Amino acid sequence: MYTISDIALITQGRLLQGESDRVVKFLLTDSRRLSIPASTLFIALPGKGRTGMAYLSACYEAGVRSFLVDQPNEALFATMPDASIILVPDALHGLQQLAAHHRSTFAIQVIGITGSNGKTIIKEWLHQLLHHLYHIVRSPKSFNSQIGVPLSVWQMHAQHDLAIFEAGISERNEMLRLESIIRPDIGILTHMGDAHASGFSSQAEKIREKLTLFTSSKVLIYASTNQLVVDCILAFKATVNPNLITFCIGKNPDDDIRVLDVQTHADQTSLTLAVQQDTLQMTLPFTDNASVENALLCLATLVYLKQSVQQMQEAFRELKSLEMRLELKQGNHQCLLINDSYSNDFDSLQIALEFLSQQAPQFSKTMVLSDFPDTGNNTDEAYAMLPDLLMRKGIHRLIGVGPALNARAEMFKQIPTTQFYNSTDALMLALHQLSFQHEVILIKGARKFGLEKLLQQLEQKRHQTVLEIDLNAMRNNLRRCREILHPGVKMMAMVKAFGYGSGSHEIAGLLQFEGVDYLAVAYADEGVALREAGIRLPIMVMNPNPSEFDWLMHHQLEPEIFSLDQWKQWSAFVQRQAINDYPIHLKLDTGMHRLGFLLDQLDAWLQAFQQNPNARIISVFSHLVASEDSNQDAYTEYQGQTFFDMAKRIEAVVGYPVLKHLANSSAIHRHPELQFDMVRFGIGLYGVGEMSGLQPVATLKTTIAQIKLLKKGDTVGYNRKGVLDHDSKIGTVRIGYADGYPRLLGNGKGSMWIKGKLVPTVGNVCMDMTMIDLTDVDAAEGDEVVVFGAECPVQQVAQWANTIPYEILTGIAQRVKRIYFES
Repeated sequence: MYTISDIALITQGRLLQGESDRVVKFLLTDSRRLSIPASTLFIALPGKGRTGMAYLSACYEAGVRSFLVDQPNEALFATMPDASIILVPDALHGLQQLAAHHRSTFAIQVIGITGSNGKTIIKEWLHQLLHHLYHIVRSPKSFNSQIGVPLSVWQMHAQHDLAIFEAGISERNEMLRLESIIRPDIGILTHMGDAHASGFSSQAEKIREKLTLFTSSKVLIYASTNQLVVDCILAFKATVNPNLITFCIGKNPDDDIRVLDVQTHADQTSLTLAVQQDTLQMTLPFTDNASVENALLCLATLVYLKQSVQQMQEAFRELKSLEMRLELKQGNHQCLLINDSYSNDFDSLQIALEFLSQQAPQFSKTMVLSDFPDTGNNTDEAYAMLPDLLMRKGIHRLIGVGPALNARAEMFKQIPTTQFYNSTDALMLALHQLSFQHEVILIKGARKFGLEKLLQQLEQKRHQTVLEIDLNAMRNNLRRCREILHPGVKMMAMVKAFGYGSGSHEIAGLLQFEGVDYLAVAYADEGVALREAGIRLPIMVMNPNPSEFDWLMHHQLEPEIFSLDQWKQWSAFVQRQAINDYPIHLKLDTGMHRLGFLLDQLDAWLQAFQQNPNARIISVFSHLVASEDSNQDAYTEYQGQTFFDMAKRIEAVVGYPVLKHLANSSAIHRHPELQFDMVRFGIGLYGVGEMSGLQPVATLKTTIAQIKLLKKGDTVGYNRKGVLDHDSKIGTVRIGYADGYPRLLGNGKGSMWIKGKLVPTVGNVCMDMTMIDLTDVDAAEGDEVVVFGAECPVQQVAQWANTIPYEILTGIAQRVKRIYFES
């Protein structure tokens, strides 16, 4: 607990106004995650586009009274008379200074984890293995960035006796700041792969930067499988931390934990290990190399902590490939389900409630919540804050699971509907008495409660081909676009065609939550569906039918007007309705020659508008023909100039400025001079395009239904098109052209990704099934297959099919279940 004067001293800041003895318990960098305003310090972080300063007023109105800023703004601060405001040179550095000071007040052992892959899984497995021995504080989810690390460290309290934090970097000189915050006693270096390699000149440089985390560590735990890693560690020990103890796992004679034998079975791995002076037999419940290495790093950590590995073998057998993500799924009876049944603490609860708040605002909000794991006095404090938090987040119905919540049932009287059960089994027995209809249900619980059993009962059962939508990746793509927008330029996000196949209100809800300015759909019914789902953003309808004008107006949808006849029909309609100044968008044709007013048609519209100016022209826009093609840059420039000239003529006649938007995803970064007042972010939002830093949003997955061993000369599929030229293992996967997998991709033209390999299709693609060649893959029935995703980009699939990514994405059938998740 700190006072404002404490924080000013720690951050070397200046208290501009307000009380100096105000108490701060919570740190906030994202105004949407506000939970307990009275004791929260809002840190106005800098950034490209809108900075944290833009959200001070909203936080103040919500009850926050403590602020850390790095920009003076006397006029703004005057509107916040009873706020305590600290001015520092750099708000991010101030956050990090505060966390570093907080860390310095604890003498407990701290484990710091970094590497390319496996950081979060190792952190969670260590918690799973050690939680009954220690009161552990750890990073929530994958909070490992320059912002996430200090927020994680801030969670340290007096009752904790072990801390586990992860650190991630993507550029040079980032780790030094994180090291000063975490200062780990025990270091773990996970697998070093190619992730975030673009910020470094070489793999060795990236490894050296990661090792900076262990500058003052006592011990470093790592695997000896990568000789470059071993060499870098030896050099680091010799030059930076000569007192560092290295603790290594591998197959080398001098490794501290030697792997003597590995036997892989159907779904488990048996290991024979030399651990110090003993030989240990261990069984792990997975077969992939990454999980085995991660488990061995956990084992080495336990050995260093002097835990009895013999006694913990059962705990290792119970390790699970943790789902460290929030998932949104379709439930029965028109419900939406959010699955977060992996861990439960106050900080991760706030993250889950934020995710809930952006989903389906028209739905009633239900929460199934387990007890918090007992971590002493801090747990009592969390329960005390819980009722107010749930009320603030709009929870209408609470189902509590566990004796601690059951005993505190009286605390939750303000929530309209509550039910409490001592255990998950008791809830499952009573499930037939509970009715779930048209609500969004957040299932949040500690892993030991096994709330996934409830999820299985409530989830809508559909076939095993799914399209996974990574909402974190979409947020990243929004951020990348905003970083290259000129100041003040607005963003219209394209959600037509079921959000390019990714979803309708689910995507629009995130975009609304992230503060985009406009949405665009192709047809009125798409816009109506968004309104009925509670989307409040302005929505442009790009191809309105005159027969639907009343429907548009009823749902406050804004039509595109693209021809003189259409304008006359609209003008007549609003005259009959006695409506003036209804917003419309004017479409200009500068070269696409699809829809819109040509240059020589503009005078006729201007004359018609002057005769009857009964609409408000919100924007004028046009479509670029080939903004991604450098060979067509001259034509793109011609379109830009033509559009600008036409728009200025329109503004001169209507008598007020209008929004001008021309740039699509590729033009935003290739032709920044064409950003004008607003841009339309379409395919780039979904991770496709050449804009730097985009991440794929959609992953199409299916499973193997059956495997057959066939002989050379056998044929596979309709019309005997798949003729085998060798003895083959053929897998049938649950996807076909009815799901949106093009028939053109049969007979080896397309491939799918399984177990680290691309395997070709065999024979014709069927309506519901496709056959693939698994001859060189150790695959089993039920295994997951990636049709497109990070390993097999949708751009590559489109190229195989002689088409474009748009067609592949929008062609995914509605019967394919969409799963939305956040890491």
